[in-house]
Amino acid sequence: MNKILSENEIKQFREEGAVFLKNKFDITWINKLRTGIKRDIKNPSPRFKSHTIQKNVPAYLEDYWTWHLVPEFKEFVYNSPYARIASELMSAKKINLVMDNWFLREAGSKSSTPFHHDISYFDMDGTMCVLWLPLQPTKKNEGVVWVKGSHLWNKLFLRVLFKDGHKVEGNECVINGKKYELPPDILRNKEKYEFLQWDCELGDAVIFDMRTLHGTLSETIPKKTLSRYTLRVAKEDSKISYDGDWTSFNYRKAMQEAGYKNGDPVDGEMFPTLYETKNEI
Repeated sequence: MNKILSENEIKQFREEGAVFLKNKFDITWINKLRTGIKRDIKNPSPRFKSHTIQKNVPAYLEDYWTWHLVPEFKEFVYNSPYARIASELMSAKKINLVMDNWFLREAGSKSSTPFHHDISYFDMDGTMCVLWLPLQPTKKNEGVVWVKGSHLWNKLFLRVLFKDGHKVEGNECVINGKKYELPPDILRNKEKYEFLQWDCELGDAVIFDMRTLHGTLSETIPKKTLSRYTLRVAKEDSKISYDGDWTSFNYRKAMQEAGYKNGDPVDGEMFPTLYETKNEI
C-alpha cells in the first residue's frame, strides 16, 4: 500500500514536533464532524464544559471522550485516514485510540488556549500524537501555535487549566522518577522561542507530538465562530502510568474502574485498535 505522507513530512514531525498536512481530509469528514458537534451540544456528555468564567458572553466550549456517544465522531475515529497517517509518523505497527475531543470558540470570545503539552493531562507514557483539525478556514493568528522542537526538551510540565485565568495545577515534584515542572511563560518571553503556525483551509490539519508545547499566541479575538476536532492516538509502546493528583478527573476514574493498572498497555475496550500495519512500514 502506498504511503500517505512524504518523507519530508515525517521528518518535520519528528524533528520539529508538529507538521502541517495539506488537504488530507475530505470535506465530507469536515461536515460530519460539524454535525457531530451540533449533536453533542444538544445532548452533551457529563464532561461538557465552558472555559469562559463570565456569563452571557461569547464562550469557549469543549467536550471530550464522546466518540462512542456521537455516531459522526465514531465514524471518523474508525474510518478516517488519521490512524494510518499516525502510524506513518510514529513508525507504529499498531495505533490505539487515546481520546477524542472538540473545542468551539464563539465569535467574540476572549477566552484562549493556555500554553501546555497534552502528555501531562493523561495517565500514559509512550509515543503518542494528536490531530488538530480545524472545521472552518483558520488563519495562523486565529488558531494555536506550536513551540518548535519542544517535544525534544525531555521535560514534563504541570497541567494548566483551560478555564480563564489558566491556573497551573499541582506543584513541582518528582513522581516515579519523573520530574514535573512549571510550564515556561511563553507569552512573556516570545523572543526566546520559534513558533510553528499555519493558515488552514478546509481539509488541512496539523499533527503534533503529545509533548509539543502549544497554545494561543495572538491576542486576536475571533470575528467568527471557530471549532476544531482533536484526536489523540498511541503507538504500541504506550503504557498506563498513574502519575500526579492533577490528572485525577473522571477519565482516570473510568480507567481504574475498567481495571487498567500501572504498566498495562494502552489497549482494550477503552482504547480500541484503530489501525494495524501488515508489514507496510
